[in-house]
Amino acid sequence: MLPKGGGLRQHARRDGLHPPIADEAPWSERVTDYDRAHFVVYVRLLDAQAAGATDQDMAQIVLGIDWAKEPARAAVALKSHLERAQWMTTHGYRELLRQG
Repeated sequence: MLPKGGGLRQHARRDGLHPPIADEAPWSERVTDYDRAHFVVYVRLLDAQAAGATDQDMAQIVLGIDWAKEPARAAVALKSHLERAQWMTTHGYRELLRQG
């Protein structure tokens, strides 16, 4: 469970500055424009997962998808974004570092 009144929740505001979340993170063997635009989303997901957040909380708070209303969409989006976030930590970051 995420901490109440702080932590991840305060960073998940929908203030028009965050790019829309695709139903599935696009896959490529290269860092994509989507990856660059969603880098903070990936970090938030990895942080939430490490903190023991539930899938439902990560989908709702980080991705803005209500698990209760759209369970299939939420599950697919969460899985694909977590996989992409993990790929970025093992492969994609190298390309970002080379680009400066």
